[in-house]
Amino acid sequence: MRAGRSRDGGVAFAVVIVLVALNLRAFLTSSSPLLEPIRLATGIGFHAMALLTVLPMFAMGATSLCGAAVGQRIGARGGVALGLGAIAFACASRYVAGGAAALLWSAALAGAGVGLVQALMPGVVKQAYSTRIGVMTGLYSAAIMGGGGLGAMASPWVAHAIGGAQPDWHAGLSIWALLATFALLYWLNMRRMELTVADAPRQNLSWLRCFASRRAWLLAACFGLINGGYTSLVAWLPHFYAQQGWTAQQGGSVLALMTAAQVVAALAMPAIARSRGRDLRPWLVLTLVAQLAGFCALTFDAPVPAVAIAVVLGFGLGGAFSLCMVLALDHLPDPAQAGALAGFMQGVGFMITALAPFVTGWVREHTGGFTLAWAYLAVVVVVLLPLMLCFDPRRYAAATAGLFSPKAHPATNTLTALDSSARKA
Repeated sequence: MRAGRSRDGGVAFAVVIVLVALNLRAFLTSSSPLLEPIRLATGIGFHAMALLTVLPMFAMGATSLCGAAVGQRIGARGGVALGLGAIAFACASRYVAGGAAALLWSAALAGAGVGLVQALMPGVVKQAYSTRIGVMTGLYSAAIMGGGGLGAMASPWVAHAIGGAQPDWHAGLSIWALLATFALLYWLNMRRMELTVADAPRQNLSWLRCFASRRAWLLAACFGLINGGYTSLVAWLPHFYAQQGWTAQQGGSVLALMTAAQVVAALAMPAIARSRGRDLRPWLVLTLVAQLAGFCALTFDAPVPAVAIAVVLGFGLGGAFSLCMVLALDHLPDPAQAGALAGFMQGVGFMITALAPFVTGWVREHTGGFTLAWAYLAVVVVVLLPLMLCFDPRRYAAATAGLFSPKAHPATNTLTALDSSARKA
């Protein structure tokens, strides 16, 4: 690989990164604004509706853990293409989905595709933009959030435009197959991408090593708990406002506004934080305080406009997500190793995240409202605040010492030596 190219992937490759990232949340946020027509057509209950968010999150986690191994076998280019293909097929299948089982199956498949892409892209971004990792990780994170906003806003619009008085929820959910297909074709035909990705070194890195690392578990736990607020709001915020007499499009617009704030925060916070140094702790605390303010406003039914609550929550959630990505990548200088650590963080983290909408949905079904659900999310933020103090950049090296070093794994050394002897023989 050419050294100059590895430092700067260029504008064209940045466009590819954005296009790929737009597909990682749109399928997830598209179902929430169409909750009522889906329930009327399929008879699906609140527990099953929660599974439309829970299942893909678990699938994201499982395939994120396996993503590094897939990348070593078929390369980042092939792995990302496989993930985009799964998303496109899953979304397309929703056009003919006749019941809850088909919807849940498509959600799990799309989640698996997203998990594969998310496992590989952080390492790709770090390798292609090693001198601007904060800015480019922010752009990647912002595009993910932007895709979520598109799903929340465009899906009900498409459903009403095609179905009229009876929203065609099939069309609203399946429209995202077009975006995924376009991204897949663009990814496969991007020549500059071949210079920055296809020749990337494929190290024999196993995410299993992360299971013995306290720092890897801490990153995963924080990432999972932080994103639990996002998935809960994606699943239930439009329905929360629907209980107050809002239409599906109005509820989707609030979710889209929250996502717009996420996009701005995800794009800006890493760049601002890195311009002040490597210590991300003050900025992580700031984003968590914003989340706490938003969840408290929902819990206590504060006389605050929904627009203001959505913006504050979006700022906190979007900023925290992108800062967590930078935080994981900062721990290790090598792009492949940093990508493997980020993959573990996302893999385990998304499994933790998956529990949040299930818990909040269970609370809603048993209490008839969301007050206790919002209170639960506020308590989670309070628990997270002191954990942020652990991420002192001066201790990154000590916290990850031996994580991917063969010296820390005698069994690996023995196998390598035997393999080498066998080849010489």
